[in-house]
Amino acid sequence: MTVLDATTTPALSVAMREGSRAEHEAAEGSVFMAELLDGRISEQGYAAYLRRLRVVYAAMETVVRDRADDPLVAAVHDPALERLAAIDADLDHWAPGAPHELAPEESPAATAYRARLESAPWGGALVAHHYTRYLGDLSGGQAIGRTLDRTFGLGGAGTAFYAFPAIPKPKPYKDAYRARLDSLTLAPTEVARVVEEVKVAFRLNQDLFTELGDDIDALRRT
Repeated sequence: MTVLDATTTPALSVAMREGSRAEHEAAEGSVFMAELLDGRISEQGYAAYLRRLRVVYAAMETVVRDRADDPLVAAVHDPALERLAAIDADLDHWAPGAPHELAPEESPAATAYRARLESAPWGGALVAHHYTRYLGDLSGGQAIGRTLDRTFGLGGAGTAFYAFPAIPKPKPYKDAYRARLDSLTLAPTEVARVVEEVKVAFRLNQDLFTELGDDIDALRRT
């Protein structure tokens, strides 16, 4: 793991990636995510995951829009990335007729994630969460979408969450996104704060996966 200090601070995007590598790998190695990527999660299990994501994205997209005049937030804010409508469309496919919303007591992990987003005291903290979720959706998230499509023979149905119609080529978009991060003028201590919040974001995601993993037998395909 990269150690950040005032004399060797790397570019922000590099610091965010390298400084959170352990937390990223821990989240990816969760039982639920391993089962999902292996095609062993049921329709019910995937809907349970989507409902938790809905809590996260509803909060993040509201807060980011509300604070879009913050220069740090403005550097990454892009309505083309927003996922809430796509999640709702997918829930209509995976759990037709069921409510999209979760009550707070149904997912303490999602509730804690939402609270962290809504209480972010600084634009750099929102950038950390924005980066963690959306660049993940444009990267490893694409593999999840392909797995679902293959496992359930969807023909593209029910995977709107992983489709970005306004971003036909993810790699150039991600490169430009990282360039915008790197153009931000932050002191070394501020870079370190952003990296710490990326770590928090990955841990919050891991908490979602752990919560789902605690009920993994009920969420597996039979």
